[in-house]
Amino acid sequence: MRRGYSKALTVILIMIIIAVIGLLAYLGFDYYSKYRTNKDGEAFVDSLTDGITVDAPEGSDNTVNTNSTENIITTQTETNSVDTTSGGTTTKKRPMYKGFYTLGSIEIPKTNVKYPILEKVTKKSLETAVAVVWPENATLNKPGNVVIVGHNYRNGVFFSNNKKLSKGDKIYITDLEKNRVAYTIYNIFETSDTDTKFYNRDTDGKREITLSTCTDDSSARLIIEARE
Repeated sequence: MRRGYSKALTVILIMIIIAVIGLLAYLGFDYYSKYRTNKDGEAFVDSLTDGITVDAPEGSDNTVNTNSTENIITTQTETNSVDTTSGGTTTKKRPMYKGFYTLGSIEIPKTNVKYPILEKVTKKSLETAVAVVWPENATLNKPGNVVIVGHNYRNGVFFSNNKKLSKGDKIYITDLEKNRVAYTIYNIFETSDTDTKFYNRDTDGKREITLSTCTDDSSARLIIEARE
């Protein structure tokens, strides 16, 4: 009887040890994944904003430093339409991030957000960074409203901490021409995942951005509107 009891206890103990090891491995991977995602995003933003004088928080350096990594940040050469005046073509380089075309970057000092803004919304792109969902062929820092979406993984990555933002907080958008514009949050609300009526709102010729993400329980969308 004791031998059988001892054997069962040993099996239970081994199972507990395996479960603990598995949990620690999962937590370690989750931490590393979050760390790597944030560091890669910061590297892209730093490369894009290198040399720009910014309105940084008090006590911090006003010049953003470069810390790019070649394996995540590349450029793609595009051929534009024929220039009829010269008979030739023009080319331009577009920054790419992990295989996705980018439109610029976003920084939210209050929540330590620093990510590239990807051009297209796909399942994979939203697992990589944040992206523009509206309008099509958007250009950052132009008059009108641009809607940027990002996942809420409830772990500090992407827009997970948007719930901590308040009216008056700053959001910085840098475009590919290295124009860095400060937007101030003026409206925060929740709505359904099918509501898009605020996308094409009248901005009276001003530049505005909208951030969209899920609430923590995924029952609604948390919407943040900001203007220059």
